Amino acid sequence: VGHGQMKERELEEIMRQFVAGEIDVLVSTMIVESGLDVPNANTIFVNRSDTFGLAQLYQLRGRVGRSHRRAYCYLLVPDTTIDEDANRRLKILEHHTELGAGYRIALKDMELRGAGNLLGPEQSGFVHAVGFDLYLRMLDETVRRVMLGDNAPKLQPADISVDLPAFIPDEYVGSQEAKLDVYRRLTAATDPETIHQLRIEARDRFGPLPPPVEGLFGVASLRVLGGLSDIESILVRGNEARITFREHAIPRMKGISAAFHEVQFQAEVRRAQPLSIKLTRLGGAGLLEGLTRALTTLRPDAAKQTQTTPRT
Repeated sequence: VGHGQMKERELEEIMRQFVAGEIDVLVSTMIVESGLDVPNANTIFVNRSDTFGLAQLYQLRGRVGRSHRRAYCYLLVPDTTIDEDANRRLKILEHHTELGAGYRIALKDMELRGAGNLLGPEQSGFVHAVGFDLYLRMLDETVRRVMLGDNAPKLQPADISVDLPAFIPDEYVGSQEAKLDVYRRLTAATDPETIHQLRIEARDRFGPLPPPVEGLFGVASLRVLGGLSDIESILVRGNEARITFREHAIPRMKGISAAFHEVQFQAEVRRAQPLSIKLTRLGGAGLLEGLTRALTTLRPDAAKQTQTTPRT
């Protein structure tokens, strides 16, 4: 038996015996929910599983099956009828058993409990919105390394900070899962064309884009365009912006001046390392739109894109 009220050394000895195979059955509380790795454990019984949260059940299920041995998780419930929410939690866990199911279970958990302000205006800093962004990037990078090796090309998006609303309001997309899907796909995008197609899809599915969503797509475009131009960060405040390049970047200054002059931005180059540019909007388009247009012309493949990309 193991529980949190036991003395540390006593509990440690019990766990040592269980891991070593000296004990065949361990009866415990939720203390085994996380941080326990017992490759030989292949079966777990969860008593009164209807009283546990979805995340807790997922963690408990993960305590078995941590080796090549086939594992089983039995969720025990009383003979009497359980409440609707508990039944939904158990059904979700029963349905999602594939590798990487944690992401889907997390989505369902938020649907059941509510996501609060996770995807609301208070979290409008684009990827702050999800929390799954890091998981998705790590997964994508791992797959790339396995398939292409360590030399796989990798885009390093620019860090974007804006003082404009950039999020998906509930009144525009009511479903949290649909909203998270848009965020996920924007986060995974590595070229402006993909973001453009997502914008068209969003307009077709949900209607005309309100200003916060326009801001979100603008920020997403700047992330990618900045990454393609070796830009480390872009800071936007009012009618001014600051672009900071990466340490190794060697930008074409003549092309930069022409690009920003075209969109009516005054550019002040600061040649200290790292190189940065202070921009002041003098007129014309808004800052996000002007920055997007200017950075599009600065893309390394801008000439090719002009020839091959149709206008929409």
